[in-house]
Amino acid sequence: MDNLNNLEAIWHSAKTDRLPNAEQMLVTVKKFRYQRLRNKWLVIVASCLLACLMIAVLIFTPFKLSVTYIGGYLILASCILLAATNLLSLKRFYRLEDCSNLNFLAFLEQTRQNQLYYYKKTQVIIMLFSSAGLLMYLYEAAMRSTVLLIIIYSLSVIYLIVIWFLVRPRAFKKQSEKLKATTERLKHIARQLNS
Repeated sequence: MDNLNNLEAIWHSAKTDRLPNAEQMLVTVKKFRYQRLRNKWLVIVASCLLACLMIAVLIFTPFKLSVTYIGGYLILASCILLAATNLLSLKRFYRLEDCSNLNFLAFLEQTRQNQLYYYKKTQVIIMLFSSAGLLMYLYEAAMRSTVLLIIIYSLSVIYLIVIWFLVRPRAFKKQSEKLKATTERLKHIARQLNS
């Protein structure tokens, strides 16, 4: 009976004021899921719209050089790849309806692994297609004069450098920090519940 009293004393002395209740955890999971789903759907819709626009431009505009068509097809391929990768990851988020804290923690860890793979591999391929496509697509419009060629390609290269070396790493870092903070919060809760 003494062990039961000791256990009860430990149970009542545990500090749980910093722990969220079950409703708050459910809100956190739903908020995370909703934000990710919304962002993925926005990317899918935007890339599909851009792909449709590129198809219309390639069909209805009579270009003289084949390099313009190749550039357009590369941009189209990058749009399709972007939409496809986001569609594939939607399935994981739709399955995240009701899950335990440990399942959600495992889901976040898998999301972090997927995010790292996307940043190192998939996004690089998509951006290479898009960058090469943009530079090729603009050639026909820029070749009319040397000054126009220099201006268009200088602006394009500056834009691509900013995207590759400033925007892309910052966006990845921001997303990683958010995901890490959520994961750490849940791990802290799990440790407190297990101790």
